[in-house]
Amino acid sequence: MSSGSHAGRPKSWVAVTIIFIGFAIGGAGLVMGPSWVVFGAGAAVIALGGAVALAVDIMSDVVVDEPRA
Repeated sequence: MSSGSHAGRPKSWVAVTIIFIGFAIGGAGLVMGPSWVVFGAGAAVIALGGAVALAVDIMSDVVVDEPRA
C-alpha cells in the first residue's frame, strides 16, 4: 500500500468516471420520456465501468485506518 492516502489511483478514478457518465446517461434517459434505449445505453456504460473497476482492482485502494479512541 502506498502512503495511506484516501485519494485512490488515477486508474481507479477513470473507472469511477466511466460509471458516473453511465449514471448520467441513464438519468437523462429517464427524464427524456422515459427513453428506454438511452437508459439501457447508460446501464451498459455502467456495466463497462464496473468491468474496468474490476480490471484495475479498485478495491485495493481502500485504506484501513487505525481505530480511533
